[in-house]
Amino acid sequence: MSAWRMLCVLALLSALPVLPAAAAAPAPAPEAWTAAAPPTPEQILAIPPELQALLKQRVIAPVYSREQRVQRLVHMIFDEDAMHLAYDPYATQTLTETWQNRRANCLSFTLLFVTLARAAGIDARVQEVAQVVTWYEDQGAIYNIGHVNAGVNLDGRIAVVDLDRNVLYDRYGPQQIDSSRALAHFYNNRGAMRMSEGDLVQARAYFQAALAQDPAFVAGWNNLGVLDARSGNLADAERDYRTALGIKPRNIASLTNASALYRRLGDTRQAGLLARRLQQVQRNDPFVQFRLGNEAEQRRDYADAIRAYRRAISLYGTAHQFHFGLARAYFLAGDNRRASVEMSKARDLASPNADFLKAQYQAKLDSLHRLRQGTAAIN
Repeated sequence: MSAWRMLCVLALLSALPVLPAAAAAPAPAPEAWTAAAPPTPEQILAIPPELQALLKQRVIAPVYSREQRVQRLVHMIFDEDAMHLAYDPYATQTLTETWQNRRANCLSFTLLFVTLARAAGIDARVQEVAQVVTWYEDQGAIYNIGHVNAGVNLDGRIAVVDLDRNVLYDRYGPQQIDSSRALAHFYNNRGAMRMSEGDLVQARAYFQAALAQDPAFVAGWNNLGVLDARSGNLADAERDYRTALGIKPRNIASLTNASALYRRLGDTRQAGLLARRLQQVQRNDPFVQFRLGNEAEQRRDYADAIRAYRRAISLYGTAHQFHFGLARAYFLAGDNRRASVEMSKARDLASPNADFLKAQYQAKLDSLHRLRQGTAAIN
């Protein structure tokens, strides 16, 4: 199936949070506290009348072509004389809230886009990527657990509408998910936010709502385990992590948190078993190896960075970003020849449509060549 990518460039980071276990558990929230009912799926996805009118005026009425409607929908969402949507990593909101606040993270944007697209007769879907790496404008990188975007079917071609042009998907790429799983992401994000604010009662209501939508949602079980651990409900936390690992035995967040919980419980044998499994999973995860390389680079341990980047490339050799990381590490270690080789690979692997990116790599490669020539002349 052919695919092309439509880029809506607003953000550098789009993350679906999975929180680590806390070192110390605060006192549980008072029993007298009550949680407000989370919004229903209908409330989350309801299109406000004013937005419905704008959609009809800007997208539906002017053109019949679905491809033109997709283009018009993108402009309607981002143009200054329409919604003028801005990126906010914390804005997990209903469609009505997004319309009112004109802010969205990757999940809120995707729910907005897909819902409006369907209302305009466009075959659109929510897509999930299990792991991504995103980049700042310069060298910085952020390793994320997950990401969502929108997919549009245009006569057999899948257009990917994504907030972030600097994202590297895992090897499986975006996978279509149903509305229940998309809503599970919504409730889980809201729960993670409430938990970070210390509102454990409301957080629990959201995590339970997420799992009601999708009982196999690993991130929901993991975050519920974090909440139970923070509340001192260690037996419940153990159950949550066991459930998560029963669904996905190699889930890094759940392995990390479960191992920490067993150490806290004094079960060093079980903690050790999970820690060894975690180590094996991390060794065979190219994104983890890339993150380790990036961390080594930041602390100026270039030999360690080179080892990690090379391991990442051995596991995922077509990621131009990994070759660029290795080129940078070689350069910082003083090996300009190998840096040039890896920079050439990064340039050649860059998407054929990413002319600007290829030009950047070529410029860096030219700089390395000039540096090498200058060094040779001196010698």
